[in-house]
This record gives sequence, structure tokens and C-alpha cells, in this order.
Amino acid sequence: MLVILSGVAGAGKDTIKKELLKRMDKITTLPSYTDRPPRATDVAGGTYNFVTSSEFERMIQDGELYEYSVHHNHYYGTSKKLLNEKIKSGKIIVKDIDVNGTEDLVNLLKNDIKIVTIFLRVPKHELKQRLENRADKPSPKEIELRLNRFDYEESKIGFYDYVLKNNDLEKTVQIIISIIENEYKLQKDM
Repeated sequence: MLVILSGVAGAGKDTIKKELLKRMDKITTLPSYTDRPPRATDVAGGTYNFVTSSEFERMIQDGELYEYSVHHNHYYGTSKKLLNEKIKSGKIIVKDIDVNGTEDLVNLLKNDIKIVTIFLRVPKHELKQRLENRADKPSPKEIELRLNRFDYEESKIGFYDYVLKNNDLEKTVQIIISIIENEYKLQKDM
């Protein structure tokens, strides 16, 4: 089963993913590839797989990605090889990805694996505060880029199985754990 966490930058996707990994034994994660520079809080192979722009473009040309997009002026994409390895492991894969990548993965893989999509919402004014208060504080230009994408990403919520307002981390994590457990049971019963 593939669980996709999506939402605007700063909605808490990575924080929630980390909590799920801590609390659920059958969960694994699948970091995207990106050409953006690592932040101080990033772990290579953990938060992202970091490559150069030319390496990312080679991966595109060689058909190594299920999906990719340019987001905030950087490439992001999902490796076919890594995702297929995770699927074979039998674990529940939790992946955080943008709205375009979510649609692409669902359209490509919906007949091959159960996919559960979750969109995390956060009010725009709160999002700005979260971005400004991040430990890896983005530049004002980066914050503006992310805020400009807010309405576009919010317009995609109708595509998702679940839409949650993330204003209480513990409550949101508990709801997502319940969703994953229920969806996993439904899959097993089929």
C-alpha cells in the first residue's frame, strides 16, 4: 500500500511522516530525488536523494522516474527502481509529494497497488508564519514562491481521498494512523 501525503509547503508533511515512522512498525518511506541543495536539517537518502541538475536530467532521459516536476525552481521525482523495491518489501510506503506528482503516481499505479491520498491543509496566514519560523528559514523570495503556489495546490483537494486540517500535530497524526490502519484492513479483506 502506498500512502501519499500532500499539501502546501510548510503543511507538516515531513513532520507527520517522521511521526508515522516512529509509531508504526509496518511503515517505510520513499524519499524523492531532487536537485535542490540540502538544508541543514536534511539527511541524504532520508529526506531526499540529492543529485545534480545534470544527473536528474539524465534520469529523466533514461526513463528512471515514474513522475517528476519542477517545484520551487528545482526538480523533484520518484524513482521507479526504489518504489518497486519498496513495494516488494510488503511494507506500507509513506511518501510526501506535491499535487502534480500525486496525480501522476495515482494515474500510473492505481491498478498495481492500493494508493491512499491525504491532503494536509493549513490556513495561508499560518503557513506564512510556519515558513518564517522554520529552523532552515527560507529566504523571503522562497517564502513568496511557496505562498504563490498555495491557491493552485488547494484547488487540487478534490482529487484526494482524505483532506485534513493540520493545526494540531498529535491529533493529525492519530487520525492518519487510523486512516492507514483502516485502509490496510480493507485491502487485506479484499
